[in-house]
Amino acid sequence: MKRYLIIGYGAASYVLFVLAFMYLIGFVGNIVVPRSVDHAIAAPIGQAIAVNAVLLGVFGVQHSVMARQGFKRWWTRFVPPSIERSTYVWLSSAALVLLYWQWRTMPAVLWDVRQPAARMVVWALFWLGWAIAFTSTFMINHFDLFGLRQVYLAWRGKPYTELGFRTHLFYRLVRHPLMLGFLIAFWAAPTMTAGHLLFSITITGYILIALQIEERSLVAAMGDQYRDYRRDVPMLIPRPRRQSAETVGQH
Repeated sequence: MKRYLIIGYGAASYVLFVLAFMYLIGFVGNIVVPRSVDHAIAAPIGQAIAVNAVLLGVFGVQHSVMARQGFKRWWTRFVPPSIERSTYVWLSSAALVLLYWQWRTMPAVLWDVRQPAARMVVWALFWLGWAIAFTSTFMINHFDLFGLRQVYLAWRGKPYTELGFRTHLFYRLVRHPLMLGFLIAFWAAPTMTAGHLLFSITITGYILIALQIEERSLVAAMGDQYRDYRRDVPMLIPRPRRQSAETVGQH
């Protein structure tokens, strides 16, 4: 019974992630969803800035603090290791749902691309960003990243084993293609409002800070292996390669 509860919990957390991820695309792109970055709760500008900053801060703190190894060591004293990742995924998705629910509209338009061909290019970049982000998760291990592998192994009664480090496709071009995809998607807006700009600037700042912390953790875990990879492969912006890197850290 315990094994079935574990795998059921992991599966439910993954489904919540998928729904939250799909809603995020609609939220940022103002597509289909009832509340989006430009169509949410009306509020005075001061209140909107304050509330939206708090919502983004809740997501950033939860997402970053719970990913640190020190927190994981403490956290797994209370939460079984087999569902630690699923719990992280569940809480990250819940933080996003809270953001969708309570976001305040800031409707002032900062730019609006009206020329049809140019607007189509921006939309193409928007979808390219999401495609890069999603496919990047499979170039490391999508199912380990979102907790499914951990609960599956627990269901089979097998111990969890760390995955090896390797370079695959996008990870040969940049060290963090998942984050690159998000940045492209968040900034590729044919119509940029004040609310969308606040969202994009805050998330960009969070990503840049979080990556610095993540890089230190990867160096501490892998030493020269990651230092060599970091020397040969840029963080976010692809450039001509001087030589091939053999390994990549799993994020």
